Amino acid sequence: MLGLSRGKRVGSTEVGVSEFVYTVRGMTCGHCADAVTRGVRGIEGVHGVAVDVASGRVVVGSARVLTFEEVATVVTEAGYELVG
Repeated sequence: MLGLSRGKRVGSTEVGVSEFVYTVRGMTCGHCADAVTRGVRGIEGVHGVAVDVASGRVVVGSARVLTFEEVATVVTEAGYELVG
């Protein structure tokens, strides 16, 4: 399955919504978290985003599997690096 998310699927939060965990490098503050959140929320199918700046962990609730490339694109546009 080429192109599918390299984020780790951690389960389902409600019917039709799965959670995926990613690691983002370069975030240092709440503004960073807001920029990543806004970018990821703009992806079709995303229902929720939770960011932990200290660990770089980003949890995404989505109605579909996201490709690594589409998540990486919005994270890069926000000024950060998606590493997994």
